[in-house]
Amino acid sequence: MRTAIENAILAALFGLALVLVAFAARAETGLASYYSGGRTACGGVVGPFTAAHRTFPCGARVRVTNRHGQSIVATITDRGPFVRGRIIDLGPGAARALNMIGPGIIPVTVERIQ
Repeated sequence: MRTAIENAILAALFGLALVLVAFAARAETGLASYYSGGRTACGGVVGPFTAAHRTFPCGARVRVTNRHGQSIVATITDRGPFVRGRIIDLGPGAARALNMIGPGIIPVTVERIQ
């Protein structure tokens, strides 16, 4: 028979496991745009491989993949985008690496990796 402390520890571990699973495999598909210059909501400046996301925490790293399979890793440093239908704003280096400078907006998949 388990003690109350053992039950509490097991419940806490189970809850932590559920949270980790929910965050680990989260991928979004939608439109990406890009931006440059200015201060960010996380206290820095927009850099070449930085990005803005509405819900991922500051400092989170994400893999962004375009429809041709090209991908980059960016660090979340800002909030946004605030345009309906878009899921991420990318810094200029990430935009160039994904060949989105000409079109401006492209379909992508975003996965949180850290």
